[in-house]
Amino acid sequence: MSSIYFIGIGGTAMASVAVALSHMGHAVTGSDTQLYPPMSTFLEEHNLRYFKGFSEENLDSASPDMVVVGNAISRGNVELEYALDRRMELVSMPELVRRELIGKHTSIVVAGTHGKTTTTSITAWLLETGGLEPGFLIGGIPENFGEGCRPSGMTEQGFFVTEGDEYDSAFFDKRSKFLLYRPDIAIVNNVEFDHADIFNSLDEIKRSFRLLVNLVPGNGLLLVNGDDPNALEVSAKAFCRVERFSLAEDAEWSAAGIAASAEGTTFTLLRSGEALGRVFVPMFGNHNVMNALAATGAAMHAGVGFESIVRGLASFRRPKRRMELLGEFPGGITLMEDFAHHPTAIRVTLEAVAGMYPGRRIVACFEPRSNTTSRNIFQKELAECFEAASVVVFGKVNRPERYAPGERLDTDRLCAELATRGKTVYASSGSDGKYPEDIAEFLMDVVLQGDVVIVLSNGSFADLKGVLAERFIKNT
Repeated sequence: MSSIYFIGIGGTAMASVAVALSHMGHAVTGSDTQLYPPMSTFLEEHNLRYFKGFSEENLDSASPDMVVVGNAISRGNVELEYALDRRMELVSMPELVRRELIGKHTSIVVAGTHGKTTTTSITAWLLETGGLEPGFLIGGIPENFGEGCRPSGMTEQGFFVTEGDEYDSAFFDKRSKFLLYRPDIAIVNNVEFDHADIFNSLDEIKRSFRLLVNLVPGNGLLLVNGDDPNALEVSAKAFCRVERFSLAEDAEWSAAGIAASAEGTTFTLLRSGEALGRVFVPMFGNHNVMNALAATGAAMHAGVGFESIVRGLASFRRPKRRMELLGEFPGGITLMEDFAHHPTAIRVTLEAVAGMYPGRRIVACFEPRSNTTSRNIFQKELAECFEAASVVVFGKVNRPERYAPGERLDTDRLCAELATRGKTVYASSGSDGKYPEDIAEFLMDVVLQGDVVIVLSNGSFADLKGVLAERFIKNT
């Protein structure tokens, strides 16, 4: 077994892989800054020691056989420079996953701009309930498993399910992560522009997805979103069998008779137009029906029977930070959290929340944190994706100094546009030293009995959810 050191161990995937390799018997440690739940809690629960902050002494004391460099780590990092100077073996996280976890197993890779974490979680759970003991790497903590990564339960010829991110692998490997996962079965959920820090255009993103499609062997399977023109386009020249999942009944995998209840969504599962039967999944929104269809197609191709699919979908539990219920508070106030950080994801998430809580007002709090939404690339789209919300609050733009004023997201302009649509709005500048308490104070004046408050961010949002929970309790 090896001694492995993770620079940037607090990343969702990095932490999950580190814990899985530790459980396999490797000596694992690492370092990071600004760790916050759920990953900091996850590392501590699994007794994985890590250094808070970067320093040469960390690596010197660990003396690892191998150094895993997170894709957020760049030249100038003191630990990276130390490792380079001493000719330590450097690997990216995706390369490590391929070597140590995927190996010769059947590799199922779930890709797409949206829905990757949920679809990967469903796929892994369907294989699990089907008795296939899959390994998996998921960019979150799936509730059914309680861990984001584990090895396959079979020593050989098992299954490994990977959330395939299109983001780059490491400072020394600019390929999209999913290109290192050797897919036998691939899912392309949707393709949109994102990650403006590494992609200059939608065409560049499409190129990466085409490369993924081209990796699927002739005896493999590609499952593609039949309702997404970009997904169909990048899949057009596949060398393998292609099956579509869609809300239209002419696809290989589709749903009919979709009906929502207080507990979730029921629909008839169709395979090439043939009704297999009714299934229930405890999730909301048509986007989650699509996620379930994709996962079902992959699981049944892997050999899972329909009756097992029915049981698996019904017992599925959403990953943390995916429409996660944080609490019910006096006055009938509901607090939720979601990872949505792209206009399309925000729109479908809010529509799904409206379906979960019909007749109740939605209060949406969004943190412009990603490298794409902190710029004005989606200025227009962000003004249009909050239609289901009555109150819209914007957190401060993350690290605005990176961009010229004309390139930054203008949250004041967003507020003005949303106000003309009848929304109650607020944008925090974060400049008065009271962030995010200023948002909480605003919300205490506007939140009404029965409101559903949802915090939308791919980061911590300065623990706004914790601040709000405390205020809602005190306000009784």
